Amino acid sequence: MDNEKRQYWLEIADYDFETAKAMLITHRYLYVGFMCHQAIEKAFKSEIAKGGEMPPKVHNLNRLAEEGHLTSALSDEQEALIDILLPLNIEARYPSYKDRLAETLDEETCRNILERTEELLTWIKNRP
Repeated sequence: MDNEKRQYWLEIADYDFETAKAMLITHRYLYVGFMCHQAIEKAFKSEIAKGGEMPPKVHNLNRLAEEGHLTSALSDEQEALIDILLPLNIEARYPSYKDRLAETLDEETCRNILERTEELLTWIKNRP
């Protein structure tokens, strides 16, 4: 296991998660979702790195979970969170989608996404 590379990705995941929490405080709900996606993306990349591989430069959480050998270990609830987070990365980047996406994110929804993201991050960090 390449612990140094894994740790690098986990530190960035934690930073992105803390940024998501800051975005909730400032009511920037679109970016709560975006940063939660980023946090899980980095955590998945940490799983790939621990095997000594360089994570691919992609943002697709399903592909990263597969390459990190996580797919079969994910619970239904974790998979559901990934389904929620996946479009938040892409759609938050493009003006034509931002307004429509922002309408779906309120404080309660974002608190739920944050809580579930934290649970998934903890699960990933505690994997052998």
